Amino acid sequence: MKNIKMQSFKHQKKAFWWLSFVAFFSVMNETVFNVALPDIKNQFGVSPAAANWVNTSFIISFAAGSVVYSRLSDMYGVRKLFVAGLIIYGGGSLIGLSAQSYFTAVIFARFVQGAGASAVPALILVIITRYVRPEGRGKAFGLVGSLVAMGEGIGPAIGGMIVHHIHWSFLFLLPMAALMSIPFFLRNMPAEAAVKANLDIIGIVLLTISIVMFAVYISLYHVFYLAAGIFCLIGAAVHTRYAEHPFIDRSLIKNRRYIGVVLAGCIVLGSVAGIVSVVPYMMRVLFSLNADIIGSGIMLPGSVGVIFFGVAGGALTDRFGSRFVFTLGWLLILATIAAASQFGDRTPWLMTMLLVFIFGGLSFVKTSISNSAAESLEEEAAGAGMGMLNFACFLSEGIGVAFAGGLMAVRGFGYSALPAMDNAWGAVFSRSFAIFTVFVLAGGLLYLLTCKRKKS
Repeated sequence: MKNIKMQSFKHQKKAFWWLSFVAFFSVMNETVFNVALPDIKNQFGVSPAAANWVNTSFIISFAAGSVVYSRLSDMYGVRKLFVAGLIIYGGGSLIGLSAQSYFTAVIFARFVQGAGASAVPALILVIITRYVRPEGRGKAFGLVGSLVAMGEGIGPAIGGMIVHHIHWSFLFLLPMAALMSIPFFLRNMPAEAAVKANLDIIGIVLLTISIVMFAVYISLYHVFYLAAGIFCLIGAAVHTRYAEHPFIDRSLIKNRRYIGVVLAGCIVLGSVAGIVSVVPYMMRVLFSLNADIIGSGIMLPGSVGVIFFGVAGGALTDRFGSRFVFTLGWLLILATIAAASQFGDRTPWLMTMLLVFIFGGLSFVKTSISNSAAESLEEEAAGAGMGMLNFACFLSEGIGVAFAGGLMAVRGFGYSALPAMDNAWGAVFSRSFAIFTVFVLAGGLLYLLTCKRKKS
């Protein structure tokens, strides 16, 4: 399979656009439901903790699937997996649209969507590397990367318009557009012979279940889920130690610098995801804004700003190093959260500006974390290490969203630091900002301590 010529992928210019088209819709679905969460909460009469699982279920299956598809690509080839992923993605969308009246079915549909959509980012890198000529790869990566950033950015705006003018359930229709690419890939992507390889199904299942249990626990705070999560995590650790081909490379666990960088990144990324998930609820309670305004007016400017901050972060990293860029982004996030906790209730447009800086700081942090993790790995462990970094970061975002929902569901402690909201909801939002600020502070300090000995 590795001997297939890159030229065998027909119509490479069209392939650029089809890959970008699919990537756009797969990533957009990660953010398009953000502004719909308050409406889903109200329709089903559930708590914010439960409503947030509409996103959490997608992110968890998306994270686990991205690693599984990468491993399976060497066993079954990318064409079969890519098409299968798109079909699963569309199937999840049909389930959600047809069973929209049942909250449990909506959660399940989002989980299935994530399991299918995860094939796209996992396999696009393989497709470009394997089938696009070297002189065209830069253009392909750049085009796909830009469309991915755009999808993340305009997802809340598109979601807001659909939620406000039609109904949130129609968000399940958007991924169906990606199915239009299937005939092209079936005709032009070469068939590959299956090869024998090892896939640690037991390790993947144990680790995924443990993460799901922990996410449920921080939403519901029931000790059963905590105990089940710990039990499965111990099982995954024991299995990893003795398995011949474990899901988690044992050499990565021994790399303290790598583990420190990944853990720090997960804490910061998960905290920012949690903060962002609180904003739609806050805007609805404070200013009675509809989903359209929240998506296009409040969330969109910050999301789109990630593109520009990402370019700047890359240039600064090359010139000043990852540690400098991380510190800059970390302090920007901390300062912005502090401002939001004190002045976020003055006007909704202030939150718009604050989100620009939160997303900007997040872009700096992502750039530096990726660079630092890559520098901490030996060449032979680079692929597995970066794959696990993406897996961990996706999962941390899902857990952050679940944790934010749990915080909003807990009443009876905390006080309001928001002058215009001296009530129960003010205490909820203030507590959320305060707790996530502590997490961001801890994550940043962990990174700086981990990277203090060597300039990255």
